[in-house]
Amino acid sequence: MLSFAGAVGGDGDDSDDKEKEEEAERERQEAIREAEERRKEKHRKMEEEREKMRQEIRDKYKIPKKEEMVEQQQQEPDNPLMRKKKTPEELAAEAELEDQDEFTKLKNTIETQVNELKSQIESKCVMQ
Repeated sequence: MLSFAGAVGGDGDDSDDKEKEEEAERERQEAIREAEERRKEKHRKMEEEREKMRQEIRDKYKIPKKEEMVEQQQQEPDNPLMRKKKTPEELAAEAELEDQDEFTKLKNTIETQVNELKSQIESKCVMQ
């Protein structure tokens, strides 16, 4: 016969099972963390080797490192054809400022026209 003890009812071993599960989970998390550390260390070493090889090639062909090239480009005078591209946010902010300027110009012109009309009407009308 098959025994289904503890399959449905409580056997009283719930606390032991929970402790075992928690311990197993801690061990699993620890193993994952260690594996991640080993992977990161492996990739760090590989990148160091690659950088060493890159530097040997740069030295052999007298090529400056990219970081050095970027610094040199920033020191050059601004050339309108070589300027840094603006981000969409910067472009939107500039367009908003221009729109505000247009609205203020329009508002000012309308106000001056209204004031002129007011003065013309007041000069033609005589209060009794």
